Amino acid sequence: MGGASFDESIPFKGLRIAVMTVSDTRTEATDKSGAYLVESALEAGHQVMDKVIVPDDRKRIEVQLRRWVNEPNIEVVLATGGTGVTARDVTPEAFEAVWEKPIPGFGELFRTLSYEEIGTSTIQSRACAGVARGTYLFALPGSTGACKDAWTGILRYQLDIRYRPCNFAELIPRLVER
Repeated sequence: MGGASFDESIPFKGLRIAVMTVSDTRTEATDKSGAYLVESALEAGHQVMDKVIVPDDRKRIEVQLRRWVNEPNIEVVLATGGTGVTARDVTPEAFEAVWEKPIPGFGELFRTLSYEEIGTSTIQSRACAGVARGTYLFALPGSTGACKDAWTGILRYQLDIRYRPCNFAELIPRLVER
């Protein structure tokens, strides 16, 4: 990762994360992508405050996002599913309706990393991210492989306050103008 590294002199600070799986068909027993995100966050030392499965319905996704954005104990939302190009894929539209600022580089970097794994098929992903009321919102594809690419290639670094030269975690206190 170029000149980037972890500064072990900085104490780790676990973040409070919520996980949403967007699917009409997944259940807790079959939700491998959501389970992967929960497990990865916990293994990294973060707290998982909530996990839900929401149908591919824009309004229901928005309602859940707004609930978490208004919850002071949620700092990060990781969503999996609904980022493709079919008629039922509405997660990016729901996220765009909620966030105040997009983070366009997230989707670009995700697709770059994904390209190394699945080639041009990555073009079908509309992974995206943004910030709403001091909460980071990340929308990932529904495949476990895509969630692994996003976690191991981006999120584990950017959600760790020790990562240098900079990271999303250290910006949390300044996301909301006071």
